[in-house]
Amino acid sequence: MSLRYYVFSRTRVMLSLVGLQFEPMEPSPWLLRLTPDIKQKIPKIAKPIGSGIMDCRKLLQIIKKGEDSKTQFKVKIDSVNGLAAEIGAFANTEGGRIIIGVSDNGEIVGIDDINTLNQMISHTASSKLEPPINVITENVICDDKLLVILTVPRGENKPYAANKTDYWVKVGADKRRATREELRRLMQASGSVYADEMSIPATSIDDIDMFFFKEFYATEYGLTLEESHLSVETLLANLKLIKGDNLTLSGLLLFGKSPERVKPQFIIKAVAFCGTDVSTKQYLDSENIEGKLLTQYENAMGFLKRNLRKVQREQNVNFPGLWEVPQIALQEAVVNALVHRDYFIDSSIRIFIFDDRIEIISPGKLPNTVTVNNIKQGIQIARNPILLSYIPKLRIPYRGIGSGIKRMIAECKTAGIREPNFIEDVNLQEFKVIFYR
Repeated sequence: MSLRYYVFSRTRVMLSLVGLQFEPMEPSPWLLRLTPDIKQKIPKIAKPIGSGIMDCRKLLQIIKKGEDSKTQFKVKIDSVNGLAAEIGAFANTEGGRIIIGVSDNGEIVGIDDINTLNQMISHTASSKLEPPINVITENVICDDKLLVILTVPRGENKPYAANKTDYWVKVGADKRRATREELRRLMQASGSVYADEMSIPATSIDDIDMFFFKEFYATEYGLTLEESHLSVETLLANLKLIKGDNLTLSGLLLFGKSPERVKPQFIIKAVAFCGTDVSTKQYLDSENIEGKLLTQYENAMGFLKRNLRKVQREQNVNFPGLWEVPQIALQEAVVNALVHRDYFIDSSIRIFIFDDRIEIISPGKLPNTVTVNNIKQGIQIARNPILLSYIPKLRIPYRGIGSGIKRMIAECKTAGIREPNFIEDVNLQEFKVIFYR
């Protein structure tokens, strides 16, 4: 997708628009006086749907705020290799824009040779990045000086390598080379690799809870292991629970005897605090919830049950009462945390209960192009597809059709309590669901 803006006085005309929807606009009077050869290059005057064309006032406000993780200033572009590193860093993180013709301190310098710059941008995006990425450029005249805004989207095919071998990520206003763990998460985001299918060193078939697995197999497939006429090793390999001599992460978390022995960070840390702040030194209850995923789910719900109040909502006085926050909503949040967390991050799920709210925090930001807004509409990308396929088979209430967030909201609304809040923290690499008591 390429978008180039040419500025005639205060009227901007898009001379090339590929892959974007557009809305027809009435032509300005000067357009009617253009020569036929230019008119042929402009079949319609168009504007991108859902985005406004940048004007000088808006651009000055952005420049005044300075550089940050999504905005960078460049006086000029000296080399395509350097530009590739900048574009790659944005694409591997959250996307952003490079404003060319502005110094680091925000002084507007302008651009002299727009044609050469456009060629450099085109060559960089198509030939210096692997895979290539589509960028958008917009030319704006500000204080009688020409600036170029180069917009880099949040990459959908991560990781992006600059100059074949260099992988960069943004950290604040700067960039740095990605670590090995970051590269694995980037590959996970694009579906190139999944954490739950990776083999876990120092594990073996002896770490499988064989009684639990036999019970699962008989219930799910209607056969005993002996009746399958396959070796246990073959069955486990076919079910993607072992790889070679080691368990996969799925095998360990779903059927392991003691997953915390090998992966002590993949547990749930639950605390019921006194007050409304995590810094308090007093708490009512605390538990490290370990074991296979089914055990973690059951014990997490048990922790919530014993630390939440029961309320009467138009029921008979003899009615035992309902959870103050709907049980179904909490079930969805706990299961989502277990299934959709980022297992490339060595951190635990946390359940914090305060006087006024409940926080369920899972490691990892939302995968790929998923946002808080579209998960509310049912959009879902499977970060851990093997785990996801097993969860409904293990008596864990999960529908797996992208309706979990919508169900949480609906349940809270029906109960007459505040809608839960969903927060993605890109810097802390975590996703938080907050229920209000």
